[in-house]
Amino acid sequence: MGVLHPTYIVGIGGSAGALNAYTGLLDVLPSQTNMAFVFVYHVHPTANTQLALILSRHTKMPVMLASNAMLIQANHVYVIPQGTDLLFERDAFKVTSPRTRRNNQIDLFFISLAEAKGNRAIGIIFSGYDGDGTAGCQHIKAKGGTTFTQDRSAEVNDMPLSAQASGCIDFVLPLDKIVKRLVKIGARVAQD
Repeated sequence: MGVLHPTYIVGIGGSAGALNAYTGLLDVLPSQTNMAFVFVYHVHPTANTQLALILSRHTKMPVMLASNAMLIQANHVYVIPQGTDLLFERDAFKVTSPRTRRNNQIDLFFISLAEAKGNRAIGIIFSGYDGDGTAGCQHIKAKGGTTFTQDRSAEVNDMPLSAQASGCIDFVLPLDKIVKRLVKIGARVAQD
C-alpha cells in the first residue's frame, strides 16, 4: 500500500508540563483519524529521542522522529529531532540544524504548516512558558486552519494564555474535548 496522505496535519506544541498533555491526548485519540500528528516540544536537546519512545507507549500509531524529506503519512505521529528547526514543505518535512533560535520551534513549524496546508492545518498549544506558538496559530487561523489551546488544566498556562490573548484560537478545551473535536473535524471530511 502506498503512502496515505493525511486529511489534516495537526501540529502540537508545548514546553514545561506538556508531556502529561501529550500522553493524555494519545491515550484517548483513535489511531485511525486519517490525520498526521507532529509534536514540537521544548526539551533538552538529548531528550527528543526519548520523547518518541514515551509517546509510542500511548498510541497504536507509528511514532518516529521526523527527518529531512520524510513524507508525512496519515495515522502517524512525528516528533521534532533534537536541536533542530522543523518545517513542512510539499507534503514532507524539512529539518534544519542547528536551530535558529531558542524556543521558537513551534512558531516556525506552525507557520510553515499554515503556508503549505491552509485550511487543512490544525494547531494545538499545550502547557509551557513564554509565548511560542502564538504567531504560528495566528498564521494557521489566517490561512483558514483550526486552532486549539488546552484550557486551565494546563500545568503551565503561559503558552495557552498567550495564544488565547492573540484572539486567534477557535477552541479552548480540556484534552478529552480536544480529541472529540478533532474526531468531529476528521469525520466531516470523510463525509465530503
